[in-house]
Amino acid sequence: MEISLPIIFRFSATQCKRYIPAVCLSRCNATTTGNGTFKFSDLQIETIQPSKKAPKPDSKQIKFGSIYTDHMFEVDWTRTDGWGIPRIVPVHNFQLHPGSKVLHYAQAVFEGLKAFKYSNGTAALFRPEKNMDRLLLSCKRAELPLFAPDELLKCLKKLVAIEKDWIPDAEGCSLYVRPTAIGIEQNLGVQASNKALLYILTCPVGPYFTSGEEKPVSLLADPLFVRAWPGGIGDRKMASNYAPTLYVQRIAQEQGLQQVLWLMGKDFQITEVGAMNVFFVLKQTNGEIELVTPPLDGTILPGIVRQSILDLAREWKEFVVSERPINMHEIIAANKEGRLLEMFGSGTAVSVCPVSKVRFLNEDINVPTTQHESPLYRRFLKTLTDIQYGRIASDWSVPIE
Repeated sequence: MEISLPIIFRFSATQCKRYIPAVCLSRCNATTTGNGTFKFSDLQIETIQPSKKAPKPDSKQIKFGSIYTDHMFEVDWTRTDGWGIPRIVPVHNFQLHPGSKVLHYAQAVFEGLKAFKYSNGTAALFRPEKNMDRLLLSCKRAELPLFAPDELLKCLKKLVAIEKDWIPDAEGCSLYVRPTAIGIEQNLGVQASNKALLYILTCPVGPYFTSGEEKPVSLLADPLFVRAWPGGIGDRKMASNYAPTLYVQRIAQEQGLQQVLWLMGKDFQITEVGAMNVFFVLKQTNGEIELVTPPLDGTILPGIVRQSILDLAREWKEFVVSERPINMHEIIAANKEGRLLEMFGSGTAVSVCPVSKVRFLNEDINVPTTQHESPLYRRFLKTLTDIQYGRIASDWSVPIE
């Protein structure tokens, strides 16, 4: 079956690294006027009255992102004065003018990371410096003010320390941390906002998918819909990347599927899976086992869990590890020949999640991810989980003092 699609140009990873930072990101340095960064040493803390503290939820009843802790972090910025005083305060509503730029032009970026609780009660973050660096890159691309990542991380750690009791004790649970930056100037002109707000919310969470982390998910791969394209913002955590996916997500759910496998171009290049990066375990024609994930070519979010899986795989040195383009034709051929062994997603919210089925052009591709005695995805999941919960000592796990 042939489908007529628009021609989409694909840049190599080298081309994107060379072109985008030099031409686009350097222009964003103009936002760093006034006070260059806020500082942890200036942090002010206002704690909530004990009588007003919210009750802790039952860890078995938590829905992702639906319950918030008692406190939040916030700091404002103006182009003339720079950053204000950073504060940790009780969670409160914002008062925004209806003409605020974020409400019209989606000048908003965010991050997502987790705090875990060790068996001895210590709270720890997983590779948080990478989230701070990625947030800074997103702010550059969105013409939002820049900051010192280490100063934000110090403030974030303090917030997590205050909310430590909100981290559920149950296995698989954690405290989700959501830093967000938005443009709040009340001006309908299509220019960068002269006012911004950077804030952090935290909420206790269980497994991201209702089916649980050990149960596989099914995907819709519809080539008529594209998430990102070369020269766009697919590699940044922009709020505007997510709303357009909701419609396609609904189409998938109406077909009894759970997520969307995003494709790009006439050859059906695979990019991401909904809120996840994607991996494949293939048996090559020469018998070698290969772990494959699409390359960071500017269309794909550079996930922290993605990088951690690649780091672990290269440390193990037990199979070929490839960051290379992969398309649906290769997946279909490998599956027919019995060489498609596993497919799984990775992300902060989901950790590692197996995939059992992909629906492409009205045909189902069944993937035997969970049918192996010792699947590779489960080894990654266990190793990462053991690091996150302190059962394996690692520099990736950063305790909160």
